[in-house]
Amino acid sequence: MSEEVRDLVRRFMPEFPVARCGQIYTDTTEFMNIDYGDVIRLGGLHYMVLRDEMERRFGIEDPKYWVKRCRVLETGERRIVKLVFHENFPLRIGSMEVRCFRSPEKEARILNLVRGDHRFMQGQPTVDSRGNIVRILELVQGRRLDSIVEGLEMTHRDYFFQVFPDILERFIDACEAIGFLHSRFEKHGDIRRDHLWVEHATGRYCWIDFDYTFDFQENPFGLDLFGLGNILVFLVGKGDLIREVFRDRGFTTPEEMGLVHEDHSIVFANRVVNLRKLYPYIPEQLNNVLMHFSAGTFVYYDSVDELLAELRPCLPLLRQAARAERAGT
Repeated sequence: MSEEVRDLVRRFMPEFPVARCGQIYTDTTEFMNIDYGDVIRLGGLHYMVLRDEMERRFGIEDPKYWVKRCRVLETGERRIVKLVFHENFPLRIGSMEVRCFRSPEKEARILNLVRGDHRFMQGQPTVDSRGNIVRILELVQGRRLDSIVEGLEMTHRDYFFQVFPDILERFIDACEAIGFLHSRFEKHGDIRRDHLWVEHATGRYCWIDFDYTFDFQENPFGLDLFGLGNILVFLVGKGDLIREVFRDRGFTTPEEMGLVHEDHSIVFANRVVNLRKLYPYIPEQLNNVLMHFSAGTFVYYDSVDELLAELRPCLPLLRQAARAERAGT
Protein backbone atom coordinates (compact mmCIF):
# COMPACT_ATOMS: atom_id res chain seq x y z
CA MET A 1 0.00 0.00 0.00
CA SER A 2 1.39 3.42 -0.94
CA GLU A 3 1.44 6.05 1.82
CA GLU A 4 0.92 8.69 -0.89
CA VAL A 5 -2.29 7.01 -2.03
CA ARG A 6 -3.50 6.73 1.54
CA ASP A 7 -2.91 10.45 2.09
CA LEU A 8 -4.76 11.32 -1.13
CA VAL A 9 -7.72 9.15 -0.16
CA ARG A 10 -7.93 10.64 3.32
CA ARG A 11 -7.96 14.11 1.76
CA PHE A 12 -10.25 13.65 -1.24
CA MET A 13 -12.19 10.40 -0.81
CA PRO A 14 -12.48 9.65 2.92
CA GLU A 15 -15.30 7.16 2.39
CA PHE A 16 -12.97 4.85 0.42
CA PRO A 17 -11.69 1.88 2.51
CA VAL A 18 -8.05 2.65 3.31
CA ALA A 19 -7.26 -1.05 3.40
CA ARG A 20 -8.00 -1.20 -0.37
CA CYS A 21 -5.58 1.61 -1.27
CA GLY A 22 -3.03 0.45 -3.83
CA GLN A 23 -0.14 2.02 -5.72
CA ILE A 24 0.37 5.17 -7.73
CA TYR A 25 1.11 4.62 -11.42
CA THR A 26 2.59 7.18 -13.77
CA ASP A 27 3.61 4.59 -16.40
CA THR A 28 0.53 2.72 -17.66
CA THR A 29 2.30 0.34 -20.02
CA GLU A 30 1.55 -2.73 -17.87
CA PHE A 31 -2.16 -1.97 -17.56
CA MET A 32 -3.00 -5.47 -16.36
CA ASN A 33 -1.22 -4.63 -13.09
CA ILE A 34 -3.41 -1.57 -12.47
CA ASP A 35 -6.44 -2.55 -10.45
CA TYR A 36 -9.12 -1.43 -7.99
CA GLY A 37 -7.72 1.00 -5.43
CA ASP A 38 -4.69 2.02 -7.51
CA VAL A 39 -4.25 5.62 -8.59
CA ILE A 40 -3.09 6.80 -12.03
CA ARG A 41 -1.39 10.19 -12.01
CA LEU A 42 -1.82 12.10 -15.27
CA GLY A 43 -1.48 15.76 -16.07
CA GLY A 44 -1.40 16.83 -12.44
CA LEU A 45 -4.58 14.93 -11.49
CA HIS A 46 -5.06 11.62 -9.71
CA TYR A 47 -7.50 9.00 -11.05
CA MET A 48 -8.67 6.41 -8.51
CA VAL A 49 -9.36 3.13 -10.32
CA LEU A 50 -12.76 1.71 -9.41
CA ARG A 51 -13.04 -1.11 -11.94
CA ASP A 52 -12.27 -2.34 -15.44
CA GLU A 53 -14.88 -1.50 -18.05
CA MET A 54 -16.90 -4.36 -19.52
CA GLU A 55 -18.05 -4.84 -23.08
CA ARG A 56 -21.52 -6.36 -23.27
CA ARG A 57 -22.45 -8.00 -26.57
CA PHE A 58 -24.72 -10.91 -27.41
CA GLY A 59 -25.41 -11.49 -23.70
CA ILE A 60 -21.71 -11.92 -22.88
CA GLU A 61 -19.53 -9.60 -20.81
CA ASP A 62 -15.86 -9.22 -21.71
CA PRO A 63 -13.55 -7.24 -19.41
CA LYS A 64 -11.54 -4.49 -21.09
CA TYR A 65 -8.48 -4.38 -18.85
CA TRP A 66 -7.06 -1.38 -20.68
CA VAL A 67 -10.14 0.74 -19.97
CA LYS A 68 -10.50 1.86 -16.36
CA ARG A 69 -13.56 3.39 -14.70
CA CYS A 70 -12.10 6.06 -12.41
CA ARG A 71 -12.89 8.92 -10.08
CA VAL A 72 -10.81 12.07 -10.19
CA LEU A 73 -9.71 12.55 -6.60
CA GLU A 74 -9.30 16.33 -6.88
CA THR A 75 -12.75 16.98 -8.41
CA GLY A 76 -14.88 13.93 -7.62
CA GLU A 77 -15.77 13.60 -11.32
CA ARG A 78 -16.15 10.19 -12.92
CA ARG A 79 -14.00 9.49 -15.93
CA ILE A 80 -13.02 6.60 -18.15
CA VAL A 81 -9.26 6.29 -18.55
CA LYS A 82 -8.37 4.45 -21.74
CA LEU A 83 -4.84 3.07 -21.86
CA VAL A 84 -2.76 1.91 -24.82
CA PHE A 85 -3.64 -1.56 -26.10
CA HIS A 86 -2.64 -2.74 -29.55
CA GLU A 87 -4.39 -5.49 -31.48
CA ASN A 88 -5.20 -6.19 -35.10
CA PHE A 89 -7.32 -8.68 -36.99
CA PRO A 90 -8.68 -9.29 -40.50
CA LEU A 91 -12.38 -8.85 -41.30
CA ARG A 92 -13.98 -10.38 -44.37
CA ILE A 93 -16.79 -8.60 -46.24
CA GLY A 94 -17.96 -10.70 -49.14
CA SER A 95 -14.86 -11.31 -51.24
CA MET A 96 -13.01 -8.38 -49.64
CA GLU A 97 -10.66 -8.54 -46.65
CA VAL A 98 -10.14 -5.55 -44.35
CA ARG A 99 -7.29 -5.16 -41.86
CA CYS A 100 -8.54 -3.66 -38.58
CA PHE A 101 -6.33 -2.39 -35.77
CA ARG A 102 -6.37 -0.13 -32.72
CA SER A 103 -4.78 3.31 -32.93
CA PRO A 104 -4.60 5.46 -29.78
CA GLU A 105 -3.11 8.25 -31.91
CA LYS A 106 -6.16 8.28 -34.18
CA GLU A 107 -8.62 8.35 -31.26
CA ALA A 108 -6.65 11.23 -29.72
CA ARG A 109 -6.89 13.17 -33.01
CA ILE A 110 -10.64 12.66 -33.19
CA LEU A 111 -11.17 13.75 -29.58
CA ASN A 112 -9.43 17.00 -30.44
CA LEU A 113 -11.35 17.33 -33.71
CA VAL A 114 -14.84 16.88 -32.20
CA ARG A 115 -14.37 18.87 -28.99
CA GLY A 116 -17.67 20.61 -28.26
CA ASP A 117 -19.54 18.56 -30.89
CA HIS A 118 -21.96 16.52 -28.81
CA ARG A 119 -22.69 14.12 -31.62
CA PHE A 120 -19.50 12.46 -30.32
CA MET A 121 -18.22 11.43 -26.90
CA GLN A 122 -16.02 14.06 -25.32
CA GLY A 123 -12.59 13.65 -23.83
CA GLN A 124 -9.01 14.77 -23.56
CA PRO A 125 -5.88 12.96 -24.73
CA THR A 126 -2.73 13.13 -22.63
CA VAL A 127 0.49 11.13 -22.19
CA ASP A 128 1.86 9.22 -19.23
CA SER A 129 5.48 9.22 -18.02
CA ARG A 130 6.45 6.69 -20.73
CA GLY A 131 4.82 8.63 -23.55
CA ASN A 132 1.79 6.32 -23.83
CA ILE A 133 -1.21 8.16 -25.30
CA VAL A 134 -3.94 7.99 -22.65
CA ARG A 135 -7.46 9.18 -23.33
CA ILE A 136 -9.48 10.71 -20.48
CA LEU A 137 -13.13 10.29 -21.46
CA GLU A 138 -16.33 11.79 -20.09
CA LEU A 139 -19.17 9.37 -19.45
CA VAL A 140 -22.15 9.63 -21.80
CA GLN A 141 -25.23 10.03 -19.63
CA GLY A 142 -27.58 7.83 -21.57
CA ARG A 143 -28.32 4.37 -22.96
CA ARG A 144 -27.34 2.37 -26.01
CA LEU A 145 -29.77 2.97 -28.88
CA ASP A 146 -30.01 -0.74 -29.67
CA SER A 147 -31.02 -1.65 -26.12
CA ILE A 148 -33.74 1.02 -26.22
CA VAL A 149 -35.14 -0.35 -29.50
CA GLU A 150 -34.96 -3.97 -28.37
CA GLY A 151 -36.72 -3.05 -25.12
CA LEU A 152 -39.80 -1.61 -26.83
CA GLU A 153 -42.73 -3.92 -26.13
CA MET A 154 -44.84 -3.38 -29.22
CA THR A 155 -45.42 -5.04 -32.55
CA HIS A 156 -43.12 -4.28 -35.45
CA ARG A 157 -45.96 -2.55 -37.28
CA ASP A 158 -46.70 -0.23 -34.35
CA TYR A 159 -42.97 0.44 -33.89
CA PHE A 160 -42.44 1.12 -37.56
CA PHE A 161 -45.20 3.70 -37.87
CA GLN A 162 -45.21 5.22 -34.37
CA VAL A 163 -41.58 5.24 -33.27
CA PHE A 164 -39.24 4.56 -36.16
CA PRO A 165 -39.75 7.87 -38.08
CA ASP A 166 -38.24 9.85 -35.19
CA ILE A 167 -35.44 7.30 -34.85
CA LEU A 168 -34.67 7.57 -38.56
CA GLU A 169 -34.54 11.37 -38.35
CA ARG A 170 -31.94 11.21 -35.58
CA PHE A 171 -30.06 8.39 -37.27
CA ILE A 172 -29.71 10.63 -40.34
CA ASP A 173 -28.13 13.24 -38.06
CA ALA A 174 -25.77 10.54 -36.75
CA CYS A 175 -24.83 9.64 -40.34
CA GLU A 176 -24.08 13.30 -41.01
CA ALA A 177 -21.73 13.25 -38.02
CA ILE A 178 -19.80 10.38 -39.60
CA GLY A 179 -19.79 12.31 -42.88
CA PHE A 180 -18.17 15.19 -40.99
CA LEU A 181 -15.34 12.88 -39.86
CA HIS A 182 -14.83 11.64 -43.41
CA SER A 183 -14.71 15.21 -44.70
CA ARG A 184 -11.73 15.69 -42.34
CA PHE A 185 -10.15 12.45 -43.63
CA GLU A 186 -10.86 10.60 -40.37
CA LYS A 187 -12.78 7.37 -39.78
CA HIS A 188 -14.86 6.30 -36.84
CA GLY A 189 -13.40 2.84 -37.36
CA ASP A 190 -15.78 0.76 -35.26
CA ILE A 191 -19.36 1.66 -36.17
CA ARG A 192 -21.55 -0.81 -34.34
CA ARG A 193 -25.02 -0.46 -32.94
CA ASP A 194 -23.70 -0.53 -29.33
CA HIS A 195 -21.46 2.42 -30.15
CA LEU A 196 -24.40 4.76 -30.73
CA TRP A 197 -25.91 6.12 -27.52
CA VAL A 198 -28.93 8.26 -26.71
CA GLU A 199 -28.39 11.03 -24.15
CA HIS A 200 -30.99 11.00 -21.39
CA ALA A 201 -31.36 14.78 -21.13
CA THR A 202 -31.46 15.74 -24.80
CA GLY A 203 -32.33 12.60 -26.76
CA ARG A 204 -29.31 13.32 -28.96
CA TYR A 205 -27.47 10.44 -30.54
CA CYS A 206 -23.81 10.25 -29.59
CA TRP A 207 -21.03 8.13 -31.11
CA ILE A 208 -18.48 6.53 -28.78
CA ASP A 209 -15.20 4.60 -29.15
CA PHE A 210 -12.93 5.78 -31.94
CA ASP A 211 -9.74 3.81 -31.35
CA TYR A 212 -10.19 1.24 -34.10
CA THR A 213 -9.22 2.02 -37.64
CA PHE A 214 -8.86 -0.03 -40.80
CA ASP A 215 -7.15 -0.41 -44.15
CA PHE A 216 -9.74 -0.98 -46.87
CA GLN A 217 -8.23 -0.74 -50.33
CA GLU A 218 -11.56 -0.61 -52.19
CA ASN A 219 -12.83 2.43 -50.24
CA PRO A 220 -10.97 4.26 -47.44
CA PHE A 221 -14.25 4.78 -45.56
CA GLY A 222 -15.94 1.55 -46.66
CA LEU A 223 -16.08 -0.18 -43.31
CA ASP A 224 -17.74 2.85 -41.71
CA LEU A 225 -20.40 2.72 -44.44
CA PHE A 226 -21.06 -0.97 -43.86
CA GLY A 227 -21.36 -0.18 -40.15
CA LEU A 228 -24.00 2.46 -40.82
CA GLY A 229 -25.85 -0.01 -43.04
CA ASN A 230 -25.82 -2.69 -40.35
CA ILE A 231 -27.29 -0.28 -37.81
CA LEU A 232 -29.93 0.91 -40.27
CA VAL A 233 -31.03 -2.67 -40.98
CA PHE A 234 -31.25 -3.31 -37.23
CA LEU A 235 -33.34 -0.16 -36.68
CA VAL A 236 -35.74 -0.85 -39.55
CA GLY A 237 -36.19 -4.44 -38.40
CA LYS A 238 -36.55 -3.57 -34.69
CA GLY A 239 -33.72 -5.98 -34.06
CA ASP A 240 -31.82 -8.58 -36.02
CA LEU A 241 -33.98 -10.86 -38.15
CA ILE A 242 -32.19 -14.16 -37.83
CA ARG A 243 -33.54 -17.70 -38.10
CA GLU A 244 -33.65 -18.11 -34.32
CA VAL A 245 -36.20 -15.31 -33.85
CA PHE A 246 -38.47 -16.09 -36.79
CA ARG A 247 -41.03 -18.05 -34.75
CA ASP A 248 -41.17 -15.34 -32.07
CA ARG A 249 -41.83 -12.77 -34.79
CA GLY A 250 -44.70 -14.81 -36.21
CA PHE A 251 -42.87 -16.13 -39.29
CA THR A 252 -42.16 -19.66 -40.44
CA THR A 253 -38.65 -20.50 -41.67
CA PRO A 254 -36.55 -18.23 -43.91
CA GLU A 255 -36.95 -20.76 -46.73
CA GLU A 256 -40.73 -20.83 -46.39
CA MET A 257 -40.74 -17.03 -46.33
CA GLY A 258 -39.01 -17.09 -49.73
CA LEU A 259 -35.70 -15.73 -48.47
CA VAL A 260 -32.56 -16.61 -50.36
CA HIS A 261 -28.86 -15.99 -49.82
CA GLU A 262 -29.00 -12.65 -51.65
CA ASP A 263 -31.62 -11.36 -49.17
CA HIS A 264 -29.14 -11.55 -46.29
CA SER A 265 -26.37 -9.26 -45.11
CA ILE A 266 -23.07 -9.15 -46.95
CA VAL A 267 -21.31 -8.90 -43.57
CA PHE A 268 -23.44 -11.18 -41.37
CA ALA A 269 -24.76 -14.00 -43.52
CA ASN A 270 -27.48 -15.00 -41.02
CA ARG A 271 -29.19 -11.58 -40.85
CA VAL A 272 -32.04 -10.72 -43.19
CA VAL A 273 -31.60 -7.43 -45.05
CA ASN A 274 -34.50 -7.67 -47.48
CA LEU A 275 -36.96 -6.83 -44.71
CA ARG A 276 -39.79 -5.95 -47.11
CA LYS A 277 -40.26 -9.66 -47.76
CA LEU A 278 -41.23 -9.98 -44.08
CA TYR A 279 -42.83 -6.58 -43.54
CA PRO A 280 -44.45 -5.51 -46.83
CA TYR A 281 -45.45 -2.09 -45.46
CA ILE A 282 -41.80 -1.01 -45.47
CA PRO A 283 -41.57 1.52 -48.34
CA GLU A 284 -39.74 0.19 -51.37
CA GLN A 285 -37.40 3.19 -51.41
CA LEU A 286 -36.25 2.46 -47.86
CA ASN A 287 -35.87 -1.24 -48.60
CA ASN A 288 -33.75 -0.36 -51.64
CA VAL A 289 -31.35 1.48 -49.34
CA LEU A 290 -31.10 -1.62 -47.16
CA MET A 291 -30.42 -3.81 -50.18
CA HIS A 292 -27.16 -1.93 -50.82
CA PHE A 293 -25.87 -3.87 -47.80
CA SER A 294 -27.10 -7.27 -48.94
CA ALA A 295 -25.14 -10.22 -50.28
CA GLY A 296 -26.93 -9.77 -53.60
CA THR A 297 -25.89 -6.20 -54.29
CA PHE A 298 -23.54 -5.15 -57.06
CA VAL A 299 -23.74 -1.46 -56.15
CA TYR A 300 -22.19 -0.08 -52.96
CA TYR A 301 -22.37 3.40 -51.50
CA ASP A 302 -19.04 5.16 -51.92
CA SER A 303 -19.71 7.88 -49.36
CA VAL A 304 -22.05 8.97 -46.59
CA ASP A 305 -23.38 11.64 -48.94
CA GLU A 306 -24.45 8.95 -51.42
CA LEU A 307 -26.17 6.99 -48.65
CA LEU A 308 -27.96 10.07 -47.33
CA ALA A 309 -29.03 11.16 -50.81
CA GLU A 310 -31.22 8.04 -50.93
CA LEU A 311 -32.06 7.79 -47.22
CA ARG A 312 -33.24 11.36 -46.57
CA PRO A 313 -36.19 11.18 -49.05
CA CYS A 314 -37.41 8.08 -47.18
CA LEU A 315 -38.21 10.14 -44.09
CA PRO A 316 -41.11 12.22 -45.54
CA LEU A 317 -42.43 9.07 -47.22
CA LEU A 318 -42.38 7.33 -43.89
CA ARG A 319 -44.12 10.18 -42.08
CA GLN A 320 -46.77 10.25 -44.79
CA ALA A 321 -47.28 6.50 -44.42
CA ALA A 322 -47.48 6.90 -40.64
CA ARG A 323 -50.22 9.54 -40.99
CA ALA A 324 -52.16 7.23 -43.32
CA GLU A 325 -51.74 4.38 -40.85
CA ARG A 326 -53.16 6.50 -38.02
CA ALA A 327 -56.04 7.61 -40.23
CA GLY A 328 -56.74 4.00 -41.18
CA THR A 329 -56.46 4.70 -44.88
